[in-house]
Amino acid sequence: MNKFIAIVFFISVTLFAQDRHSSVAGKAGTFSRMGFGARGMGMSNAMTAVDFGNLSAYYNPALSVFQQNNSFHTSYSFLSLDRSLNFLNFTKRFELGKKNPDGTNRATPRSVAGLSIGLINASVGNFAERDNQGIETGELSPYENQFFMGIGLKISQKLAIGFNAKFYYSKLYDEVTSTSFGFDIGAVYTVSDQVKVAATLTDLNSKYKWDTTKLYGQEGTNTEDKFPVRKKIALAYSIVEYKILASLEFEGIDGETNFLRFGAEYNIFENLFIRGGIDNINISNFDFPAKPSLGFSYVQGIGAVQAGLDYAFVIEPYSPYDQHIIGLNFIF
Repeated sequence: MNKFIAIVFFISVTLFAQDRHSSVAGKAGTFSRMGFGARGMGMSNAMTAVDFGNLSAYYNPALSVFQQNNSFHTSYSFLSLDRSLNFLNFTKRFELGKKNPDGTNRATPRSVAGLSIGLINASVGNFAERDNQGIETGELSPYENQFFMGIGLKISQKLAIGFNAKFYYSKLYDEVTSTSFGFDIGAVYTVSDQVKVAATLTDLNSKYKWDTTKLYGQEGTNTEDKFPVRKKIALAYSIVEYKILASLEFEGIDGETNFLRFGAEYNIFENLFIRGGIDNINISNFDFPAKPSLGFSYVQGIGAVQAGLDYAFVIEPYSPYDQHIIGLNFIF
């Protein structure tokens, strides 16, 4: 049974791996590095410095201060090999101003803050549970969850900073679960109305601790799997007159693997956006397959609410078929 548990754990992790040749592919928390939502994955996750549209602290906790009104979006992913990947996110911007003597806000707010709350759920289904004799005894569905809350603050006209608190809860087997806390920090600097630069540190202190003593008693073991620390710097450029956004990022993971990614978005009509990009350009190993993506959004006003439909298509190497992500977003 020990071997069975180890095999299931290995499969549940590697099925969400980006590439078997990457040194980080089999490390803990791979599901949380795949991206977030149809818009982000449609732009190949080059979202760290993008400061408009539907924003999420997943990419950079400082981004929430740029959200206009309230934003809610959810996405569901169609993946091969009985995997699922789902997203929820709510983002709100606050203006914190001093009160006039009559109780009204001053014309110029003292500061701007933002709050972003989200969830990533990943699971793998249809695992047959078998005993030591190979007899099927049931079905297993290991899963992983990340809950996050990001707080951003605009400390000057040019600079915004943010902090993410993250909680992980993962289940491998009935009595084999793990919880963990981690955090991210990020910043966005506004060079001009067209140019934004950003940087983040992600998954600081995140790790899984597995304890199988409840299942096996004295034969059980304690295992610790650390998440790789990710460092990103990013540049976003908006060509307002042509309604084009372009973004470029560099990401270093644990000092072992370095990636480039870029994405672009074009407001082709008033309510229609198309986007695309290339993720996982491994500059440490050019044999590593990149991940192109395409997507679109259509937005329609319904009273005071802007409702949108999002879609992304992502090529996934070594998979029987590619990823399809469908999402709904609301700004109100």
